[in-house]
Amino acid sequence: MTEENYELVIIGGGPAGLTAGLYAARAGLKSLLIERGAFGGQILNAPLVENYPGFPEGVPGMELGALMHKQAAKYGLETLVADVGGLKAGKTHRLTAGGRSLAAQAVIIATGSEYSRLGVPGEGKLVGHGVSYCATCDGFFFRSKEVAVVGGGDAAITDALELAQHSSQVYVIHRRDQLRAGQVLQERAKAQPKIEFIWDTIVEAIEGGEAVRALKLRNVKTQKTSTLEVAGVFVAVGLTPNSQPFAKIVRLTESGHIVTDETMATSVPGLFAAGDVRRSSARQVASAVGDGATAAKSAFNYIKG
Repeated sequence: MTEENYELVIIGGGPAGLTAGLYAARAGLKSLLIERGAFGGQILNAPLVENYPGFPEGVPGMELGALMHKQAAKYGLETLVADVGGLKAGKTHRLTAGGRSLAAQAVIIATGSEYSRLGVPGEGKLVGHGVSYCATCDGFFFRSKEVAVVGGGDAAITDALELAQHSSQVYVIHRRDQLRAGQVLQERAKAQPKIEFIWDTIVEAIEGGEAVRALKLRNVKTQKTSTLEVAGVFVAVGLTPNSQPFAKIVRLTESGHIVTDETMATSVPGLFAAGDVRRSSARQVASAVGDGATAAKSAFNYIKG
């Protein structure tokens, strides 16, 4: 297999990766972006992105992802739809993808993260139709409606507080009898009259035809089942960074996020990380775009010495 040489390889085609590709291409770097699925990342799940600057009426996630891809390609970014088979770090970094052997002076890891799912009937079918993993993105669509949040950590309680600004009632469903969220968040949530807690309970199914209609619940202590009618359910049981292929290469946090400095550099020279996969990401499109731009500029400086 003949080895192909690039100055920069970007792994991941979400907002961070596409922005890195745009900046790299405009800087004249011979670059390749590898994406295993559709270009756009997590924003493809958002029916309407309303908090990204420059789109006062909002923009469908699918459209925003396509525009980012089109803009990067316009300046000459080469893209490849494939899984990355492996990455070997060294003075020259080597990897395989789509049956091709690749070498690069620098690599940007922008593989994002995946929302941890409940894995219950109805969840997959109703994503985007009442099932959401981002209250900041989708909470406005449930104005004056009753919704549920599943989880008990910081993310879940933050989502519940966000939703209480729009919805008429917010049910927090938690499998334990106490929250894992920080004390300040707990106090705020318990002081919010729109938030009601359903303790010791799990969701067994999400019901609905074209949209969420109700949740099938089970109390884990009494085994009693019940039905809760809601217009939407926000799943906040954690995020899983897509960092596992790099676990033995770069330094990770306990949660599996890649550790970077302010330049997006990892613990290995020539390897950078951007977006949700890195530590302390704000998990927003705007911050991912900033990460991508910073990573590309840092990679350029590294390559040019």
